[in-house]
Amino acid sequence: MTPAFRVFHLQPGQGVRELGALPSAPPAQGFYWLACTRSALQEALEPLQAALQAVTGQPLVDLHVSDLLNAQRPSGYDYTQHYDLLVFRRLVASANPEQPPESSAPRRGGPPVLRRIDTSPLGFALFDQLLLSVHPEDCVVREAYAARLLAAQPTDPREGQASAGARLPASSADLMLRTLGYIVDGFLELRRELSRQLDHWQSELLLPRTRFTNWSALLDARLALHELDEVCEDQRSAVQDWIEALEEWQAPEHAQALRELDLLKVRSRDLLEHIERVAHHVRRLESSTETAVQMHFSVQSNRTNDIMRTLTAVTAVFLPLNLVAGIFGMNFDVLPLIHQQHGFWWALASMAGMALALVLFFWRKRYLARSER
Repeated sequence: MTPAFRVFHLQPGQGVRELGALPSAPPAQGFYWLACTRSALQEALEPLQAALQAVTGQPLVDLHVSDLLNAQRPSGYDYTQHYDLLVFRRLVASANPEQPPESSAPRRGGPPVLRRIDTSPLGFALFDQLLLSVHPEDCVVREAYAARLLAAQPTDPREGQASAGARLPASSADLMLRTLGYIVDGFLELRRELSRQLDHWQSELLLPRTRFTNWSALLDARLALHELDEVCEDQRSAVQDWIEALEEWQAPEHAQALRELDLLKVRSRDLLEHIERVAHHVRRLESSTETAVQMHFSVQSNRTNDIMRTLTAVTAVFLPLNLVAGIFGMNFDVLPLIHQQHGFWWALASMAGMALALVLFFWRKRYLARSER
């Protein structure tokens, strides 16, 4: 069982180490990363506020504490004079594309099951020398990124990059953006599953000889797309507000600090571009699904028209035959051919000739021809 509170001291160029207790003073170099669950934040709020006061000189505002503890909080951005607050919704563990549940796998011989897209908020309180992240209880983001940091090797000053290929974040803002990028990558991976599932429904909708009855599953798929679109819109708005706040930061005088600020802007724009890619893909799937539904009804309408055209042609063939049968069925004593020995066969031959002529006529007009699929 992973601990509810994890504290890391990151020193770019030297490495990262995990601490066993909350810090009580600002770091001489680097910055702290305090990662906790919502329940741990609620239980240890007072010692955490004291640690924030000792390290940064400013505790969290009560309203921001409520935002970090709110499990229904949408993605959003806020700030104070001393820190920035960013809430970002992520896929829950049961909907993580890296660990798909068994219920989301396609049934053997049947269509894939579109599992419900569920998200949970992850909050960040960004200080100059500290990053506080508040995670859900089943969050895999914290453990995955913590393992990546602990596996990173110290930076080689001669080459400017880690020998293990993983460079440590240069600041608390850099760490937050990398974590957000890890979250957005999960949404990018989800696109494959959504495309595969909706492609199945579209193929089934366009089969002319198949009667589509899975309307409830298709409706659930569209609702999932709508929900994902709303999540992406909230994420996009939050990141845009963060980028606008980042543009207002005072430009540092040192070249290294200026380069780090430019890198933060680049990472922020890249994060926004990834979110927009997910939103664009979701809208494209919605549009293609709607088009497939319209084409399905168009195909069914054409099929109904073909059936009605065939039935009309068959009825037209038998109308003259009914007329001849009705005439010779009249109760008159004097009728042509009625008293002749071969009258019946002449009447039958004339009826067959009329029927054959009409069938040939309708066949040439393609009223009886099968439509090409």
